[in-house]
Amino acid sequence: MGHSEAWTAPAAAGGHVTEAYKYEMIVYWSGEDGAFLVEVPELPGCMADGPTPAAAVSNAQEVIAMWLDVAREEGRPIPEPRGRGVSTT
Repeated sequence: MGHSEAWTAPAAAGGHVTEAYKYEMIVYWSGEDGAFLVEVPELPGCMADGPTPAAAVSNAQEVIAMWLDVAREEGRPIPEPRGRGVSTT
C-alpha cells in the first residue's frame, strides 16, 4: 500500500465500457496480490484488480456495470455516485 503517486483515470479506459461511472474508486498496490487493487466504497463488495492503475480502473468500470446489473435484477437500491473520483494510496 505504499503507492502514493497521483493518477487520473481515463474516462472509459480499454474501450470495454461504454459509460464511465462516477463512483469513488480507491486505487492501491497490493504486494500480497502483486497487482493494483480498486475498491468502490459506495458499492459494497465491488472490487477489481489489474497490473497497472489504468487497467485496474478499467476493470473496475466493468465490475461496476455488473454490480449495477445484478442490483437492478434483484430490485436492490442503487446508490447515487458522490462523484469524488479516483484516489490513490
